[in-house]
Amino acid sequence: MITRYLLSLSACLGAFAQAAEQPHFLWIISEDNSKHHLKHFDKSGVAMPNMEALARDGVSFEAACSNGAVCSVARSTLISGCYAPRIGAQFHRKQMAVPMPKGLKAFPAYLKEAGYYTTNKKKTDYNLKVNMKETWSGSGNWSGRKEGQPFFHKQTLASSHESSLHFKEAAMKQKPMVEKMSVVQLPAHHPDTAIFRYSYAAYQERMRGIDKQLGALIGALKKDGLYEDTIIFYFGDHGGVLPRSKGYAQETGLAVPLIVRVPKKWQHLIPFEPGSRTDVIVNFMDFGPSLLSAAGLPVAEQFDGKPFLGKGLSVADLGERVGVGYADRFDEKYDLVRTYRKGKMKYTRNFQPYNPDALHNFYRYRQLAYKELREMHEAGELDSVQEQFFEKKPAEALYDLEADPYELNNLAGDSKYADVLEGMRAEHMAYLREKNDLSLYPESYLIESAFQDPVAFGLSRSADISKMLDIANLQLERYTDAREGLVKALKSKKAWERYWGCISAASFGDQAKDLAGAVREVAKKDENRLVRVRAAEYLAMIGDTGAKAVVDEAISSSTDAVELNLILNTAAMLYEFDPKVYQFKLDGSKLKAKSHLIKERVQYLNKGS
Repeated sequence: MITRYLLSLSACLGAFAQAAEQPHFLWIISEDNSKHHLKHFDKSGVAMPNMEALARDGVSFEAACSNGAVCSVARSTLISGCYAPRIGAQFHRKQMAVPMPKGLKAFPAYLKEAGYYTTNKKKTDYNLKVNMKETWSGSGNWSGRKEGQPFFHKQTLASSHESSLHFKEAAMKQKPMVEKMSVVQLPAHHPDTAIFRYSYAAYQERMRGIDKQLGALIGALKKDGLYEDTIIFYFGDHGGVLPRSKGYAQETGLAVPLIVRVPKKWQHLIPFEPGSRTDVIVNFMDFGPSLLSAAGLPVAEQFDGKPFLGKGLSVADLGERVGVGYADRFDEKYDLVRTYRKGKMKYTRNFQPYNPDALHNFYRYRQLAYKELREMHEAGELDSVQEQFFEKKPAEALYDLEADPYELNNLAGDSKYADVLEGMRAEHMAYLREKNDLSLYPESYLIESAFQDPVAFGLSRSADISKMLDIANLQLERYTDAREGLVKALKSKKAWERYWGCISAASFGDQAKDLAGAVREVAKKDENRLVRVRAAEYLAMIGDTGAKAVVDEAISSSTDAVELNLILNTAAMLYEFDPKVYQFKLDGSKLKAKSHLIKERVQYLNKGS
């Protein structure tokens, strides 16, 4: 017994001694800021002296992608190292927490097992069932560790959160801010108004405050004599905070600032020179595997991410990597957008192209900038670029981010880019099939049937997901070529094939008017309530006002809160499409399902009655 104890103690001490030779890690995360708000990455941004000092001794990643365009999804991607729509973590906020993939732990758990002191101050915000006890040693900083013990500390700086822009107009009269408003630079997709100028100026002030906090954290690290033994990441948790940013799959929602400072002692773990910039693409799902690799630990096969730190990596190894993005439900607002970036080119796939970006979301429209943008749209005061926010979207888009960083010029119809478009489309579709992207199913069905083990469900339904992608991709064909496939989908015995048949038919609008008879039958008789609602969307797109009765019936009969929220998303979309025809006067007390999201939708829809 004593011998066994001594052997165990010896093994633990040996592991600890090995761990002591590993680097420390510090993550400093600021909320809700894309790289566009920082002068170091974009000329229109604000100077951040402490961050820029870190960059002079570190590496600036020009193409870092949060994958998810909103907090809980992005953080779920970070903690899991996985493609969120593969593991069921893609919806914000969660209506059901999903388990981690079988055999996979949150990445800090592997560091902790190897002897690291792992701390998180203090945001979690996961859509996953993360075992906090096995993942985190505490919520302080590195000061609680044993002498010589390596640490990983993650700290979130929250003062840049979008709620900082929930100001009243009276705030705009403050003299110091008036002066700063005059010098901000606005992108073309935002109108040059006092509210937008103040929003930018006020947010830049927040980022100046973030820089001071960042400087204080680094100062504490230096004071404790740990700076030259610590690999430091500074990054934003996703984009934000104005229209087309947080919650949207444009670069202003996905592209985050990222600085990685690697001390001289550990320079062999990064294939870039100190003070350099790189356009190598890195994804949030790569961050966890990178820390494990840099610590000399094995990287589990279940991770979707790949390390960009560690022994033996070269710039060439990293140069062919791609970036992927996803936008699904944000609070009560649904959409389904996927992106695929390769080099300077970005491919965007809008699976429900008749869903405008401007579709109401209760949290977004607390901002005066959002409200003013809508008012200017209704008054006809926006130019063609700004008006894009309120228009139907193309089913697919292609952008040259070097020439067009704000994604305003869609090259998908330009014959010069036909080969690039075809190649990126094919690669992206192969990726979605490989990952078994679960968002081809409605969220309510996933909660009912998939979320006990999302990965296993996706693997078992791989052929069905691939078929639904085929039906969705009929949107990319000429209508005359797509029609036969649409008719077949509408007659399918499988509900979710009919579901996508309706969505794809609706994407053609009046071009598909000759399908009206078949879709009316679906809207009237289909056994699946959500299929009937998707049929109603098609009817609305061809000007058939009978769509309202279909949606009304679905609202009154639904008994599932998640399903009803999706139905109300359609009601809101139809109301904004034609507020004179699609007015929904709802008595929330009589609905058969309730949630705070439903309450928000009901309040919004009743304002139009």
